[in-house]
Amino acid sequence: MKYMLLYMSAATDAEAGDQCTFEDWIRYEREMKDSGIWVSGHPLQDLTTCTSVRVGADGERTITDGPFVETREVLGGYDIIDVPDLDAALKWAARSPGATGGASVQVRPIAEIPVGV
Repeated sequence: MKYMLLYMSAATDAEAGDQCTFEDWIRYEREMKDSGIWVSGHPLQDLTTCTSVRVGADGERTITDGPFVETREVLGGYDIIDVPDLDAALKWAARSPGATGGASVQVRPIAEIPVGV
């Protein structure tokens, strides 16, 4: 079954505490690839590069810089893995550098929707 691991971190470095290193991420990604469970994934650019789009009931499009959410966490990247079950996905999430230093990893199953639906 495929799961998406969403890497969430605090909105500011000061709130996040100690951060993992780039090398930690490289090692983790290599472990997933070497194990054969990695399907795809990407880190996201800095939050300052984000643009949000909202469409009102009248069809009017509003574009704003940055995420327009009231949250203390931001999405830093994701990986999609193919593992037998949720327990296996949770074990991989717990190994992630993104689960340390006040950050978290959300684990979401991928919905398999038949073609033509």
